[in-house]
Amino acid sequence: MNVNILKLSSDSYPAELRQISSPPESLFWSGIEPDKWLGLPRVAVVGSRKITPYGRSVTSQIVTDLARAGVVIISGLAYGVDIVAHQAALSANGTTVAVLPTSLDQIYPVNHAHIAEQIKLRGSLISEYPQGTAGFKSNFIARNRIVSGLCEVLLITEAAVNSGSLHTARFALEQGKTVMTVPGNITSPISEGCNNLIKSGAVPVTSADDIFFTLRISPKAKQVMNFSGTKLEQLVLDLIKGGIAAQDQLAQAAELDSPLLASTLTMLEIGGYIRPTGSGNWVVT
Repeated sequence: MNVNILKLSSDSYPAELRQISSPPESLFWSGIEPDKWLGLPRVAVVGSRKITPYGRSVTSQIVTDLARAGVVIISGLAYGVDIVAHQAALSANGTTVAVLPTSLDQIYPVNHAHIAEQIKLRGSLISEYPQGTAGFKSNFIARNRIVSGLCEVLLITEAAVNSGSLHTARFALEQGKTVMTVPGNITSPISEGCNNLIKSGAVPVTSADDIFFTLRISPKAKQVMNFSGTKLEQLVLDLIKGGIAAQDQLAQAAELDSPLLASTLTMLEIGGYIRPTGSGNWVVT
C-alpha cells in the first residue's frame, strides 16, 4: 500500500485538525489526497456496531442522498453503521473517508479490507499511527476526535446509551461542530443513545434535507443514470424495478443459483443502481 504522511509542522497539514485538542503529530493517508476533498461539504456518519434493519435502512438512504449531492462521508470502517455508511457512499459513486484506529497496513476489521481498497479509489484512508500499529483499545476513542475534526456535521443514525459513537459526539461538541441524530423507537435500546442526544440538544434528522439545510447547500439534481451493465444485470434490475425485492424470489424469477445472483446484485450495488434494505431485500436507488 502506498502510504503518504503529513506532519503537523507541514503547511499542507489539514487546518481542520490543527484546531482540535491534541492534533495528531503525523497524519498517514492513502488514496486521494485530502486536499481534494477537504474543500467539499463533509458529514461524519457513526453509530452502533449492532445495527438493526431500521438503522441500516435510514443510514443507507440518508448517506445515499448526501453522497449523490457531493457531500463527503467520513466514518471509521467499523462494523454496523460505519461500514453501511461507507458502502452507501460508494454505491452512490460518492467520496468517502475512513479514519482507522490502526496503521494503514493493519486494516481493522480485517473483514473490511476489500471495502478499504474501494475507498482508496474514491476517497482516502486516514490514520495517525505509523506502520505496524495494532488496534489498542485506547486508539478507538482517540480515533473519534479525528472523525469529528474532519467533518462539518456529525450524524449519528443509531446508537445505544453506552455506544462508542457518543464519544464522537462529545468530541464534536468540544470542537464546535453541529451534532445531528436520527430519532429511534423509544422502546429500542439501540436507539436510546440517539433519543437522549436529541433531548440534550442534538438536531433531529428525518431526511437528508435536514442536513443540507444545516450545511447551507442545495442538493444537486439527481441525474438519470444510463445503464451499462450486462444483460444478466439488466434482467435482475428489471425484476427489482418490477417489485420483486426478496433475494430468494429474485433467484427463482431469474432462474439463477445463489452465487451467481449474489455476484450480480453486488455489481448492481457497486454501480449505484440498487441498495439493500435489510433482511435480504433490495430496492432501486
